[in-house]
Amino acid sequence: MMFLQLAVLLSLVLGTLLYLLTHSVHLDRLQPMCPVESRAPPAGDPVQFPFPPLQYKRGLLHKLRRSNATTGRLIQQLPHAVIIGVRKGGTRALLEMLNLHPAVVKASQEVHFFDNDHNYGRGVAWYRRRMPFSLPGQITIEKSPAYFVTEKVPERIFRMNLSVKLLVIVREPTTRAISDYTQVLEGKERKNKTYHSFETLAVDSSTREVNTKYKAVRTSVYAKHLEHWLEFFPVQQFHVVDGDRLITDPLPELRLVERFLNLAHGISRDNLYFNSTRGFYCLRFSRRFSKCLAGSKGRPHPDVDPAVLDKLRHFYRPFNQKFYQITGRKFDWP
Repeated sequence: MMFLQLAVLLSLVLGTLLYLLTHSVHLDRLQPMCPVESRAPPAGDPVQFPFPPLQYKRGLLHKLRRSNATTGRLIQQLPHAVIIGVRKGGTRALLEMLNLHPAVVKASQEVHFFDNDHNYGRGVAWYRRRMPFSLPGQITIEKSPAYFVTEKVPERIFRMNLSVKLLVIVREPTTRAISDYTQVLEGKERKNKTYHSFETLAVDSSTREVNTKYKAVRTSVYAKHLEHWLEFFPVQQFHVVDGDRLITDPLPELRLVERFLNLAHGISRDNLYFNSTRGFYCLRFSRRFSKCLAGSKGRPHPDVDPAVLDKLRHFYRPFNQKFYQITGRKFDWP
């Protein structure tokens, strides 16, 4: 009898350690602890501190394992929801913020299963092994921004799960294109390589029209990409997140995502605090533990010729109107 008790206890300890080790890698894209700045809640907002998400997940694991070893079994599930884009729209911030929810677990790295032929050829079993361990009832989410603009991806995801929920986070198209350019520029500069100016890439030198062959420009034509996805999925399976609002006031956007995923509210204002040094919101997991996104997030953009900005905004305007009509959500874009 004593041997059986020791065996059960050992299995509980090993299982808990396995869960904590696999879940801890989900914080690998976060910066070391940022100072928690005092921030009074808005008027009328009840002062409360929700259960710390990570501690809650650990407690839930322990409770399930004590009550029913089968029910509490850790498994690797195919994603119930996928953040399919958009590049430089705020996909990493959205994923990390959703991971504050106790019912959500995330793949820590971009898997690039559906847009990479080599990875896709490895099969769904390989894809499942890239997913985090989770408990029954938890939602697994992965994000790979290239999915949104890669032609073969919608059909491949449809073949895996025709009822999967799809999240698209967008920013004002011109701002997003410049942010896209800035990331590439920074990579070139780190390698001591020169790079063209944004104006040179965004505007065709011969026609003086917007250069739609430039990928950063093309990615921001959201309506065109979404129309291709709608050949496989109904619009009800998409939720569009306002990436600009996620920067300035994230909680309302997160509440909308919770509703879309059929989750009870598990994230509150106490889980998010504005870091004035970094210029954006950081994540608070408990009273003593907080994290900020990597330092590369929120990098400053280069100054761009106002005439080029106007040209791009004029170019995007009809596509934006179509995007509003398709999604039923209007954005305050120029």
